[in-house]
Amino acid sequence: MDWLTPEGFAAFTGALVIMRGVAEWWLDQFNVTHIQGHQGKMPPAWKSVMDASTFSRSVNYTVAKGKFSQWSGIYGTLILLAALFSGLLPVMEQTWTGHLGASIWIQSGFLCTVATLLALFDLPWNFWSQFHLEERFGFNKSNRKLWAVDQLKMFILGWAIGWPMITLLLWIVEKAGDQWWVWAWCVLLVFQIVMLILAPMLILPLFNKLTPLDEGSLKDRLLLLAGRTGFGMSAIQVMDGSRRSGHSNAFFTGFGKFRRIVLFDTLIEQLNEREVEAVLAHEIGHFKKRHVLLMMGIGLAGMLVQLWIVAWVAKQTWFFSAFGFAQTSMPIAFMIFFLILGTVTFWISPLSHLLSRQFEYQADAYAAQATGDRKALTDALRKISLENLSNPVPHPLYSFVYYSHPTLLEREKALSHHWEQ
Repeated sequence: MDWLTPEGFAAFTGALVIMRGVAEWWLDQFNVTHIQGHQGKMPPAWKSVMDASTFSRSVNYTVAKGKFSQWSGIYGTLILLAALFSGLLPVMEQTWTGHLGASIWIQSGFLCTVATLLALFDLPWNFWSQFHLEERFGFNKSNRKLWAVDQLKMFILGWAIGWPMITLLLWIVEKAGDQWWVWAWCVLLVFQIVMLILAPMLILPLFNKLTPLDEGSLKDRLLLLAGRTGFGMSAIQVMDGSRRSGHSNAFFTGFGKFRRIVLFDTLIEQLNEREVEAVLAHEIGHFKKRHVLLMMGIGLAGMLVQLWIVAWVAKQTWFFSAFGFAQTSMPIAFMIFFLILGTVTFWISPLSHLLSRQFEYQADAYAAQATGDRKALTDALRKISLENLSNPVPHPLYSFVYYSHPTLLEREKALSHHWEQ
């Protein structure tokens, strides 16, 4: 095959990266143009949901995010093309190993350094999004010091977890022979399970304060819900999400006796007790329907395939030559593969989003049944949508590609249909 040559694969990869960048730009443009066409023309279905002022703010917020995404997408595409084809990475790798050696610790350190540099290129966009875009619409509650400390913590955590983990994977490559990818997958599986337990206890508190939900009618209501649905948990906690953002959310972490429910303080402020109960019932629905296990299983299967591909391309000289590397190297194979991975997964992500949207419908139906109160869930979804200025009328193609959740009106229609059956 012609594209399985250094020149052919370089051209193929470059074209794929550019095609993704163009597709993302046009999808943002479709969405922006589509919602701008509704400015001042609220669809009749929304008139019972929000007033004209809120609709206008939602339109403006969506347009601002879309234009920001277009510019940051162009920037990200150019940075990726430069990383892959400028020849800088081969020079950096030769300089790095030439001065420091080629032990697995040194090579994994090089991969962490590259990841850090790429993350640094994203910082200006992260800053602009937080302190200009989000602040303009009243969502930013952070300050520059807190933001800087958060970034520093994330870089330190990335090194503290990533460096030993990558080193372990490279050690497995050295010791396990051609089947290293199977053993590496087993190690990553164990790692994910350990992180599910430790992250809520050790990592999440580094960024947010978690406190037990106060005694009272809300806690009693949520405990009764957990009891009658058979949802075991160790605690219900409140997270100070309002420290950084006005957006709201709820989620559960861990599994088994380590499972915890986490509610944003903003969510508790925005919703009444019936509505908070409905939101928790929705999250319990994901658990009872085994959505989390199914998505985790799909992710682990994908990881196994990815490791197998890395094992294969690591033996192909054309793969390295396409990006300017003179010899094969497992660390470099990992680096190039994961630089390209996002471009590939972009084209298949709509499939996972399609499945995710189906899971959301199922969790909504479960919540309505578990609480016996469809209106509470509908009211909660409406308030969350309005408070977050969610796009009320996304372009159908845009929502198909990007949305992991159905739109508000789609969820209300599905809930109504399920309730009437």
